[in-house]
Amino acid sequence: MKRNRLGRILLGVWLIAGGLLPYLTINLPHRETILAILAVVAGVLIILER
Repeated sequence: MKRNRLGRILLGVWLIAGGLLPYLTINLPHRETILAILAVVAGVLIILER
């Protein structure tokens, strides 16, 4: 149950970050790579729980 919860939290963070980052003036190096890794980890954690 804890992995599924963590996966859902990471998915939420990914969705919020992906939606807000284009509108913020924050320049993060490798932003696309970070978001891609976050999405993969969230997906794996959600799939492993089922």
